[in-house]
Amino acid sequence: MAKQTRSKKSKKKPVKTSRRWWSLLLKLTLVFAVLMGIFGIYLDSQVRERFDGQKWALPALVYSRPLELFPDQRLSHDQMVRELQLLNYRKVASPSRPGEYSVGSNRIEIHRRSFNFSDGAEDARRILLTFSGQRLQRMQNPANGRELGYARMDPVLLDRLNVEEREDRLLVRLDQVPELLKTALITVEDRDFYEHDGVSPMAILRALVVNIKAGRTVQGGSTLTQQLAKNFFLTQDRSLWRKAQEAYMALIIDFRYEKDEILEAYFNEVYLGQNGGQGVYGFGLASYFYFGVPLNELNPDQIALMVALVKGPSYYDPWRNTERAQSRRDLVLRLLANDGHIDRATYEQASNTPLQLIERGQMGYGRTPAFMGMLRQELQDRFGADFLHRNGIKIFSSLDPIAQHSAEQAISEQLKQLRINTKKSDLEAAMVVTNWRKGEVSAVVGGADPSFAGFNRALAARRPIGSLIKPPIYAEALANGFTLGSAIKDQPISLRSAGGQVWKPQNYDRKFRGQVMLVDALSKSLNVPTVNLGMAVGLDKVIEGLKRMGVRQPIPAYPSLLLGTLELTPLEVNQLYLTLANQGLYQPLTSIRAIQDDQGELLYQHNAKATQVLAPEAGYLALYGMTRVVGGGTAAHLAARFPNRVMAGKTGTTNDLRDAWYAGLDNEELASVWIGRDNNGVTGLTGASGALRVYSRYLDSRGIDSLQLTPPAGIDQVNFAYSDGMPADPRCEQTRLLPAKSAGLPNIRGCQPSMPSLPETGEKVSDWLKDIFNFAR
Repeated sequence: MAKQTRSKKSKKKPVKTSRRWWSLLLKLTLVFAVLMGIFGIYLDSQVRERFDGQKWALPALVYSRPLELFPDQRLSHDQMVRELQLLNYRKVASPSRPGEYSVGSNRIEIHRRSFNFSDGAEDARRILLTFSGQRLQRMQNPANGRELGYARMDPVLLDRLNVEEREDRLLVRLDQVPELLKTALITVEDRDFYEHDGVSPMAILRALVVNIKAGRTVQGGSTLTQQLAKNFFLTQDRSLWRKAQEAYMALIIDFRYEKDEILEAYFNEVYLGQNGGQGVYGFGLASYFYFGVPLNELNPDQIALMVALVKGPSYYDPWRNTERAQSRRDLVLRLLANDGHIDRATYEQASNTPLQLIERGQMGYGRTPAFMGMLRQELQDRFGADFLHRNGIKIFSSLDPIAQHSAEQAISEQLKQLRINTKKSDLEAAMVVTNWRKGEVSAVVGGADPSFAGFNRALAARRPIGSLIKPPIYAEALANGFTLGSAIKDQPISLRSAGGQVWKPQNYDRKFRGQVMLVDALSKSLNVPTVNLGMAVGLDKVIEGLKRMGVRQPIPAYPSLLLGTLELTPLEVNQLYLTLANQGLYQPLTSIRAIQDDQGELLYQHNAKATQVLAPEAGYLALYGMTRVVGGGTAAHLAARFPNRVMAGKTGTTNDLRDAWYAGLDNEELASVWIGRDNNGVTGLTGASGALRVYSRYLDSRGIDSLQLTPPAGIDQVNFAYSDGMPADPRCEQTRLLPAKSAGLPNIRGCQPSMPSLPETGEKVSDWLKDIFNFAR
């Protein structure tokens, strides 16, 4: 009986052990489930934090001014084509889509893109332009021939100020992505995208079968959602643990978010190439990187190449591996054609089209480093060092690509010739062009190589300005009782400094003229009369005037200041002359027009605020004197090259011909040009033979709007006597007709009576004597 009992007990042991194993397994499963649940909660928080927050650190986009179009504008056919090329518009026979244009002998038809300008969005539109010489003659709607009075082009993307050092992207919304691109991506990378829950077992099985047959990994089973999870959160290693995390996160992403949200995130996150030290992420930027155009302007062959690159941007790099990239592109096109997404004709045309790539690294921006240096500095001064870390802002600048191109061309071509002429291969140059009416910087060239991002001479190289100091001195004199006809001594002069040193200024030609009219002293850039005039006005008043007109650094009160020992940069010279161009109105120069946040809301709008710092009559008269510099003075080269055009300007040359300067303006633009050597060596050039030639070359390309001088109230034409510079009757003595402020002028000197001559033959002696007595009275 006992044996039987023991036997029964022994038989129950395996059952008990089995239950223990099942219990342990259940417990482990529960623990695993709890751990996976906790891990899932953690992954879910990571997903939500990334998806619901700021997904990417986006760069600030910097745009040029939008080109404004109106009849009789200074704009040539070639300049318009240049602008379209900078905008990466596509030249076609007949424009049918935004971003296209056609060219005739004197006509250009444009299908302008839509754009969200700083003052509001504008839809795409078609414009027909007709040109005559350097003028836009006519604007029409090509659909109905209706005359147009105004339009504007979308601005050029100048630069991207990145907040991320390793990543760069251009954010696009899903509705900005071409339908064919969406279709091609899903067809090639994830056919079941809209059906699966983030992970596709069928895709994994298909990839497994293909890889086994091939004997190597030729196809992946990851869905677009898995790829997005990997790119967003995980490393690139190929471990099973990473794949498990990827799948888990893909399930969470698919559960939390709509398919279109996931697809939009993928379009902006996928890695598609390398631009120097930065990765190119997202289709939006890749479109510019490879083709230089917005995503919505891609052709079918370009769309196919973009999708082909998803598999491996380095392996299929179209610049290095053209045939490999083209073969992969054609495979994508075949898949689209086989599935009926493109017709046979489109397939044939696209597959027979060579890769239409731009030059590597030339995305259409980053080519104006000198201007961008100024803009960065202004952003920091106005808004602080952290402003550019705001996400995805748009900065609308004042840069004019046409002016910038003309300035770069003038510097490059003319400096090359000057280096040959002077046999000085280290000659350097800098140039600043502004719209003096708006106080905006239009172009900046920082050196002989405009693309060099190093030392920016336009902003950082302070050099003595020589005779460029004279117009501000003469303006101050004209505000303090002098006239354009005032007689100024041109005789040897000696001035003793506080240290006992004697200074004897000389004219450039080493000659003295006794006395000259003030307007001639300015136009001929005579040194001795300028020193006499400046000392008569007073150094303190000259210095105060310079500060009011825009000079910010300390100015030593030495007489040599009157001949240009003051050191300024080309930008500071432009600021000084801006006040003269505006007839005594000072306004600070700016490179920024407006700034939008990443939602398109206006953060900043530039409003020009001008202050009258010089009597408008004096400002006008000084500007008139500068027109005589061009009309017959030291800048007469311009009058000879561009006859019947009115311009104002001033040449400047420093001691021993070390620095050559020119500041000049027409009816819209003011340019300041410097030529010299970085080691301060002799150039052998004057302002007229050096810097003026660069400005002249600039005008060749840019064109001229003749200066229209409008005198303020109280300015009249007055005859001034050559003998003493006083108002006089031209019937009685030699005079010169000049504009002058009539209030406060002495009365016009009449004719001085003279002793009657002896009686002529036949004249009665009595009448002669009568004249004598009348004279005596």
